[in-house]
Amino acid sequence: MHFGLNHNVKYRGEIYHIQTEDGGKKNPVITTHLFKGGAVLTTRRTAYSDILNSERHDNAAIREMMRAQHLRVLKDLKEGLLDGRLEGRPSEDDRRGL
Repeated sequence: MHFGLNHNVKYRGEIYHIQTEDGGKKNPVITTHLFKGGAVLTTRRTAYSDILNSERHDNAAIREMMRAQHLRVLKDLKEGLLDGRLEGRPSEDDRRGL
């Protein structure tokens, strides 16, 4: 299991918190939540059980997956792709099935 990533970001005058964590070998899923005021607005998950037994498996690869997913949620927020979710409507994630 790896240490998580956490960022507070201001978007359209509001503060949002992005948190990414690793479930570890027993639950090989990277989970990123976008929060506002303690409430989860959207969640993105990536399973990585396929790389646990592969040549690509090392701590650096998992940390990079965590970083990339965390930054993708941050970028999607800043680009307005999550605005629907922030306003209680389906987000771009919902339309893509994430």
